[in-house]
Amino acid sequence: MSRARAVWQRVPAPVIDIALVTVAAVDVWLNMWEHTRLAVAPAAVGCAALAFRRRFPLGVFLLTLPIALMQDVAVAVLVALFTLAERSRNRRLLAVCVALSAVASSTPWPLAEVDRTMTLVFFVYGLATAAAPVLFGQLLQAQRDLARRLAEIEEAREHERTLHAQAVLARERAQLAREMHDVVSHQVSLIAVRAGALQVATKDADAKEAARTIRSLSVTTLDELRTMVTLLRASGGHATELTPQPTLADLRKLVESSGTHAELSGELPPAVGSPAQRALYRTVQEALTNVRKHAPGARASVKLWQDGDDVGVTVTNSPPTRPSLSLPGSQQGLVGLRERADILHGTLDAGPTAEGGYRVRLRIPLSTE
Repeated sequence: MSRARAVWQRVPAPVIDIALVTVAAVDVWLNMWEHTRLAVAPAAVGCAALAFRRRFPLGVFLLTLPIALMQDVAVAVLVALFTLAERSRNRRLLAVCVALSAVASSTPWPLAEVDRTMTLVFFVYGLATAAAPVLFGQLLQAQRDLARRLAEIEEAREHERTLHAQAVLARERAQLAREMHDVVSHQVSLIAVRAGALQVATKDADAKEAARTIRSLSVTTLDELRTMVTLLRASGGHATELTPQPTLADLRKLVESSGTHAELSGELPPAVGSPAQRALYRTVQEALTNVRKHAPGARASVKLWQDGDDVGVTVTNSPPTRPSLSLPGSQQGLVGLRERADILHGTLDAGPTAEGGYRVRLRIPLSTE
């Protein structure tokens, strides 16, 4: 059916108009009761008007009504009714037009003595005949509306899929930025700190130059990482975690390899979920990285704790004992930690202490999955 319809739609409109006018004229010539000048003139006008039925459907229908007076079933009237029904949404107007067509087809012509019974029969027959093209026209109209609606729905779905893909990409970019900051910059900053310490402590000129080069490259790498993290976070959001991910079992190793004088104390129940464990680990990692960068020589304490239905970690460091090295920062560390805390319905507090040090405190509900 769709193939036949596609073929029909490729036929030029003028060709269809000419064919319909011709068929209507032949129908009038063969079936009209009398071919007087008074009858032929309005019939000719009605048939010719079919060429303009698309622009003036109601007017064309009215011009074809006289033909219904002069023959039982007129092709011109049916075509005009179909066109009007296909293009109009006024149901009352269509009902009136069906009634007018039935009245015209059931009225005897020329006017003579009226047989009420036969007139009523012809009127009912005329109603049924006129209703058929109207129903068919309305069906095609509904089909077009449905096709248009389906096209709109498909377009909306395609737009929704595009937005979803962009959102997924943005979340992945944000997650990648967070992982780059938490993992890569952590290791590179540790290299820079160790290289700086070696540069100060060694007496060998070659070793001092090598340490200076390593520290310089590390600083440059950190600066490039900061730029990359900023770009990646520009369109990011919350995301699922990348694997593999650290757990609380890795905390002791993290503290021991942090390059600071840090101590780990406290324990957490085994019921702590994986997302919470990752958040606790990243908080400790970020806090110790900041201690290395901004508080050289400071001592730090990492305390795990449980308070009712909440668990958390507090990282506190003393004031620095020597000037800090000039290392670039991404300025996104605490932002990322707060994002993690928000995702888990927790809180993160960070700020200086009264003694001149700094404290980072994370609180997460134990029930977080």
